[in-house]
Amino acid sequence: MPTRYFRLEEEVLAENWYLGTPLEPQGQELEDMREFSSGEPVHARRRMTIPIGEPGRRRDFNMAGAGRTPVVNIKVATLFAELAPEDVQLFPVDIKGCPDEYQILVATRLIRCIDDQASEEILRWKPEDERPDKLGMYRSVYGMRIDRTKVGDAKVFRTWGWTVALIVSEDIKVAMERARVTGAEFEEV
Repeated sequence: MPTRYFRLEEEVLAENWYLGTPLEPQGQELEDMREFSSGEPVHARRRMTIPIGEPGRRRDFNMAGAGRTPVVNIKVATLFAELAPEDVQLFPVDIKGCPDEYQILVATRLIRCIDDQASEEILRWKPEDERPDKLGMYRSVYGMRIDRTKVGDAKVFRTWGWTVALIVSEDIKVAMERARVTGAEFEEV
């Protein structure tokens, strides 16, 4: 039987800190944050800095910028590197005013596996939306379900057409829970 999979998201609580948009070494914001959420490998980068957008309690798992870029502490980075080395890249970052070591987590696999019929609601871009560049692509996905038979041996991936979703296998979820990773929430897909 195929393993279970979960969408990994940031736990939103008022007392938590929230991270801003990663900055290049020269201090400017990245032009396109989507490179970290495209489901494809990222070319080597120079070390970036991430400002704290809202002060609060530090967490092990965070989403930076527009909420698509996972930023994890060294404990979580090590967990992903050990359990899914073929599925992730890790890039060290500096968080202003924080002595702990954090890394950007990039899922390097993009899998076409969203089950349109089993998902709660799927909306696609239509001609009347006047976005020919997005025609036929997902506009929104609610209550996502995936076809687990299309995932293969992937443990961490982004979903084709809806890359805002970061998906992890059940063994990654269990390992994160055992390690008492803060800031993470899971929703079965």
